[in-house]
Amino acid sequence: MTGIFSKKSVYAQNQILELDPLAEKLSRNGKKVVKLNRGDPPKFFPTPKYIIDAYVKALRSGATYYSRAQGLPELVEAVVARYKRYSMDLDKDDVIVTAGVSEALLFINNALMNKGDKGLLLAPYYPQYIPRLMIEGGVPLVGNMIMERDWEVDTDSLSRKLKKMGHGRQRIKYMMITNPHNPTGKVFERNALEDLVEIANDNGILLISDEIYDEIVYNGKKFTSLGQVAGDVPHIILNGSSKNFDSTGFRIGFMVIPGEDKVSQSLREKFSQYALVRLSLNTPSQFAVAEAMKNKKEHEKAISQMVSAISKRVNFAVEKLRENPYITVTQPNGAFYIFPKLDMKSLKFKGSKDFVTRALMETGVQLTGGYSFGSPDNFRIAALPPVETLEYAIDKVNEFCIKNAKK
Repeated sequence: MTGIFSKKSVYAQNQILELDPLAEKLSRNGKKVVKLNRGDPPKFFPTPKYIIDAYVKALRSGATYYSRAQGLPELVEAVVARYKRYSMDLDKDDVIVTAGVSEALLFINNALMNKGDKGLLLAPYYPQYIPRLMIEGGVPLVGNMIMERDWEVDTDSLSRKLKKMGHGRQRIKYMMITNPHNPTGKVFERNALEDLVEIANDNGILLISDEIYDEIVYNGKKFTSLGQVAGDVPHIILNGSSKNFDSTGFRIGFMVIPGEDKVSQSLREKFSQYALVRLSLNTPSQFAVAEAMKNKKEHEKAISQMVSAISKRVNFAVEKLRENPYITVTQPNGAFYIFPKLDMKSLKFKGSKDFVTRALMETGVQLTGGYSFGSPDNFRIAALPPVETLEYAIDKVNEFCIKNAKK
C-alpha cells in the first residue's frame, strides 16, 4: 500500500515534535519529563478571561455557522484597526484570515511555487517553512544570520550570492523574514529591515514577514513592522492570535497584503479564491479574537503581564545557561526562545540531534535540536515554564554537558 502515497508526503514532518513519542514513553515509565520544546503560551499563561467570555458568548448566541470565507467582517475590521499602530492604512480586502500562520504558508507556497522555484530563508529559520515550501515543489535557498554579530543577517554574502545567480534569481519567489525571530529571539532594528527591503527591491523578490510575536518584545527593544519600511516593494505580513493573544488552539491567523502593485493585487485575488475553496474558519474563534483586539484595555493588561513574566523567565534562563562552559548564548529580546550554541569540539555528541535525544533520555529535559532550524550546533529552549522549572531543567542540561565533556 505504500505506493499510494505521493512523494510530497516525505516532506510532511515537524522536528519540534519528533521526540514527543519518546517523551511520552519515558513519562509513562515514571521518568520526570520537562518539555521545553514547544512554544505554547496557554500551557503556562491561561488565555485571558475576557477572550474566553467572548468565545462562550459567540457559542451561546448561535455563531456556529459558516462565516465569510476570507474572514469574519468583525475580525477583519479589528485587524485593519490594529495595523494603524504601524501607520498602515489598510482596506478590508487587504486582509485574509487563515487557520493560523501555517495555513497562510500553505496559501503562499501553493500560489507561488512551481517545481524548482526557490524560497529564500534566513538560517536559523522556523522549521515549518521548509515542508510548506517543498510540498509544492519549491527549493529552499538559504542566507545566513551570524550569531557572533547578535544574529545580524549577512547581507553582504546574501547580495553576492544573488548577484552570482544572475538571471536564475528570478525564480526566487520570496524572501522570508521572522521578526521577532524564532528561534533566536532577535528583534530586527529598522535599518536592518531597510537593508533587506533594498535587497528584495534590487532583485525583484517578494518579501514576507512573519510577525506572530510582534507584541512580545522586552529588554528595552522596540518592534518595527515590515509594513513601516517596505514602501512600494511588494510584501506580505503574517500574524495571528496564537502568541500575542495567548490562544494557540484557536487557530486564527491572518495575512496582510497592503500593496497596490500588480503582484499584490494578484495575490489578494488568489488567496481569496483559496479561502472560498476552504469555505470557512472556526466562527466562534473569530468572534473571540475580534473582541481580543478591540478590547484594548483588557488586552494591554493581559499582554503586559505576560511579557513581564516572559522577560523574567528568558533573562533568568540565559544567566543560568551562561554558567555552562560548553555553550554560547546570545540575549533574546523578543518571543520566548533561547538558541544556545554547543561547543561540539569539546563535547561527545555527534550533533544537536544526538544531544537533544540523549538529553531527553538521560535528564528528562526535552529540547529541540538546532539542525531543525538550519543551525546544526545549536539547540532551542522555549523558556515559558516558571523560573523554578527552568532552573531545574537548565541545571540538568548543564550537568549533562559537563558529564559528556571530552577529557
